[in-house]
Amino acid sequence: MRGHRGISDPGEVIAKKAIKEGIEVIPIPGACAAISGLIASGLDTKEFTFFGFLPLNKKLRKEKLEEIEAESKTAIIYEAPHKLKETLKDLSNIVENRRIVLARELTKIHEEYIRGDISEIINKSENLKGEMIILIEGVQKEKKENFLNNLDLKEHYKFYENQGLEKKEIIKKIAKDRGVSKNEVYKKFV
Repeated sequence: MRGHRGISDPGEVIAKKAIKEGIEVIPIPGACAAISGLIASGLDTKEFTFFGFLPLNKKLRKEKLEEIEAESKTAIIYEAPHKLKETLKDLSNIVENRRIVLARELTKIHEEYIRGDISEIINKSENLKGEMIILIEGVQKEKKENFLNNLDLKEHYKFYENQGLEKKEIIKKIAKDRGVSKNEVYKKFV
């Protein structure tokens, strides 16, 4: 077997069962796609957040995407080739102009790194096959705050609406971004 079984893999279930049964579990180091991809990505390696595969449930997926949006560390996610296009589209709504690296088939003969911003990655990712890792540059807090604070209220609202958020959630986020009460923002949209 290649890689570290148990990292976003059913091997986790086997390890838990073995431990429960009193069987000693000893890891044998091997390639780990997340770490291999991070090392060769050209993105910050000091700190990172591993998200594994994004949830299929729409609500949980949206929550995880919001975490990635706010993440200041390099974010790493795994994706299946048949879901890649949808995931890149979802990410395009949140990562703005951050650097992205799509790493595929790591430690194999067709290993490849596709680097660029999200629109470049989308354009270069047609018909790719194999195991995929998406690495996303962490958001620079100052850039996000400046970007949102430079929008007028309607643009700010539209920014979150384009991410598929409901009115109540949008008002809550705008209030948080601007450091004002939800009621103050709500009055502007009644």
